[in-house]
Amino acid sequence: MRRPTLDEVAALAGVGRGTVSRVINGSPQVSPEARAAVRKAVDELGYVPNRAARALVTRRTDSVALVVSESEERVFGEPFFAGIVRGVSYQLADTQMQLWLAMAQSVAERTLVERHLSDQHVDGVLLLSLHDDDPLPLLLARRGVPTVLGGRTAHMLETGETGHVDVAFVDNDNEGGARSAVQHLLDLGRTCVAAIAGPQDMGVGKARLRGYREALRLASQPYDDRLVAYGDFSEASGADAMHRLLHLNPGLDAVFAASDLMAVGAIRALREQGRKVPAEVAVVGFEDSTVARQTQPPLTTVHQSVEGMGREMARLLLARIAGGPAHSTVLDTHLVVRESA
Repeated sequence: MRRPTLDEVAALAGVGRGTVSRVINGSPQVSPEARAAVRKAVDELGYVPNRAARALVTRRTDSVALVVSESEERVFGEPFFAGIVRGVSYQLADTQMQLWLAMAQSVAERTLVERHLSDQHVDGVLLLSLHDDDPLPLLLARRGVPTVLGGRTAHMLETGETGHVDVAFVDNDNEGGARSAVQHLLDLGRTCVAAIAGPQDMGVGKARLRGYREALRLASQPYDDRLVAYGDFSEASGADAMHRLLHLNPGLDAVFAASDLMAVGAIRALREQGRKVPAEVAVVGFEDSTVARQTQPPLTTVHQSVEGMGREMARLLLARIAGGPAHSTVLDTHLVVRESA
């Protein structure tokens, strides 16, 4: 079946070809009457714009990329990433933007992603799960591609700088949330509070460990490296870290895990060691994902709005694509008390 043309839309609407083009491209320099006539003609004819031709004229692709520096197994298996995608998709729903999702963990994957993003295939980029050795933020900044980071890198957290004026970020109050979690454990009368921290080359891992240390300092409690073990935010790493902590500190009576999945792993390890939660060891996680309500006992955790983070990332990116400045946002967190602590 032959596709209707731009000239046919113009003829049916009773306007010039240029007016139709301006309406389709979202130009405000069209009268309400002409815009209504063009849209009516588009609907009647079933006209679909040629995206390739439009991109040549407008230098826009109507596509944005969400690039996650993790494996497919984690991206499709962990609730955090699903929540981000839902939030981004929700924010883009009323726009013409299409979302392109890519995983860039291996060298080969990263090379393909860098090439694609550098060839003007997208109008903007959302970067998630960044490690400090990730070259993409600087590469995109140098090429002038509108970019929003999901969370700060460890370097940004330490220096307070984005590294480039055109890079914006959306982060959660990870340090404040961790501080409230550990303070809750101390308020319960726990005297040996351990931590399962995330990777220290990621801003989120560093900030949550910083919150743990700050809560101890405010309570005049000493910081002990032997009470800290590290994971990668996965359930398996949480279980391994908990076993190591119990081996070094058999008398610990509480643990703050920097993610809900690591807290789930910690509870499993405690059960394997015959420890009762929370009677012998209280456990607090971070995220307030769906798994927090499914653990036995239900998990006390720090709530962060993951979908809200995704929506805000997309909102800021759309503003950057439209030519706005690079604003950044830190979202609030709060403690949700359940039965594990």
